[in-house]
Amino acid sequence: MGETVVREAAGGRGIRPAEGGGIRPAGYGIVRFAGRGSFLVHRRAGVVACGLAAVLAAVCVAYLCTGESFVAPGEVLKVVFGQPSPDELVVGTLRLPRMTVGVLVGLAFGVAGALIQTVARNPLASPDIIGISQGASAVTVAALTFGITSYTVLPYLSVAGGILAAALVYVFAWRGGLHAGRFVLIGLGCAIALRSVTTLLMTKGDYLVAQQAQIWMTGSLNGRGWEEAAPLAWTLLALTPAVLWAARAQRTASLDDDTATALGVRLGRVRLGLVALGVVLASVATGAAGPVDFVALLAPQIARRLTRTAQLPLRSSALLGAVIVVLADLLARRLLSPTELPVGVLTAAVGAPYLIWLIVRSRTGRTEGVKA
Repeated sequence: MGETVVREAAGGRGIRPAEGGGIRPAGYGIVRFAGRGSFLVHRRAGVVACGLAAVLAAVCVAYLCTGESFVAPGEVLKVVFGQPSPDELVVGTLRLPRMTVGVLVGLAFGVAGALIQTVARNPLASPDIIGISQGASAVTVAALTFGITSYTVLPYLSVAGGILAAALVYVFAWRGGLHAGRFVLIGLGCAIALRSVTTLLMTKGDYLVAQQAQIWMTGSLNGRGWEEAAPLAWTLLALTPAVLWAARAQRTASLDDDTATALGVRLGRVRLGLVALGVVLASVATGAAGPVDFVALLAPQIARRLTRTAQLPLRSSALLGAVIVVLADLLARRLLSPTELPVGVLTAAVGAPYLIWLIVRSRTGRTEGVKA
């Protein structure tokens, strides 16, 4: 019985005896601290995370180098490390704050998507699909319509809208438990309803306000700087302990109800905690940059295919989300130069075909976890 439970918790993979009489799933290594315990690390996931960190660093350097004027990588590194450089204004004042917001937004969306998809057991469940982004958009557009245009206030309203939308979906989806299929379908319905409310507000509001709201709704890093980056960074830092807890709780949340009951796990509380954390992360990211669509959908699924882990890898999902946002914003700035596209346009151009592909595969029954 114990070996069967461990095998299920490891995603059906084989198990190997570890030193000291413990059980170690295949593909995992043990990292020990002298006299302070040890923990399991998935080898391939660790390698993939290191590779994605290197890719993110390269993309960030390319981002800071590229613009109306090209800056040599050496000068970029001088500015980043605080050394004197003649390109301090271009790199440190104009490009670095915007890129920092992009990195933080991508990290938040990547983790949020992984957590929500874990609870829903469905790769179609992401903040921009189940109504969270639409709730943030509806509240933000309503605020703009009634004359609240300060960027020191709007992000908090966006967070409140995302949390309210998620609470609405969770309440309607709860029937003695959280059913994956019902959760996604109710989320889709709420997303459509909230999008209709947003459209109504835009048509009834002032033309300039509607234009400003439309730009925000596409998801853009234009004009973003340290004012948006600092609160976002502090929020992510404060949520780090919760994310570390989620990395462990994620393993039990992916178990079936019978196995979790046998292990004494209270799935309702665990899933509620994971959803709440994912919603807060997605809402904070939306408040900083607007609803950058499909990042939370793409990053966890691609990361899982790279790592081949039983659960969606939070670390790789976060890094891949940051890579997607920064690279998309770089391309959005340069593709139609001097015209600048919102970053959400490019992420949607890639994410929409991927969403269609997921739905087509689910209809043929080949996508694991799409069916409830």
